[in-house]
Amino acid sequence: MASDIAAVAAELNRMVAADHQAARYANSEDPAEQLAWRRLTAQHADRLSEIMDAHGWPTAELVGEDAARAAWLIAQHADRQLDVQRRALRLMERAVADGAADPRDLAFLRDRTLVNEGRKQIHGTQIAGVKDGAPAPWPCEESELMDERRAEVGIPPFAEYIAQFSIA
Repeated sequence: MASDIAAVAAELNRMVAADHQAARYANSEDPAEQLAWRRLTAQHADRLSEIMDAHGWPTAELVGEDAARAAWLIAQHADRQLDVQRRALRLMERAVADGAADPRDLAFLRDRTLVNEGRKQIHGTQIAGVKDGAPAPWPCEESELMDERRAEVGIPPFAEYIAQFSIA
């Protein structure tokens, strides 16, 4: 069992390395590059689904910090596989409730899933585009409470968060 878990951890880490390498293609003007990104994220989401079948949510206690973070990123990028994203969200919610996963990561995954469902996000973590030279969030439930909700899970205020992305 321990060697199986070690193999899963190593696999998650390899998948996230490939994700980081290919992420530049996500918004490429070249359709072939975009397709390569989509195929990679779909393969990773399929494998994450199998891992969740076998082990539940891959927590840091189970697979280590790096591999747990990798699982979160793979779920985050499963935009075209909402079933996988929703399932990861449910499992991660339980892990956070048990103190086994990061509420900040959960907030990002919840917002990403809500946006992919065409609904308003909660924490303002998902950027819709650039408006007046600054990143603008997708619509957010009770946007006046966004920074308060962000603080509750350890995310900086929106203005501070986007300052790192702002176009000069």
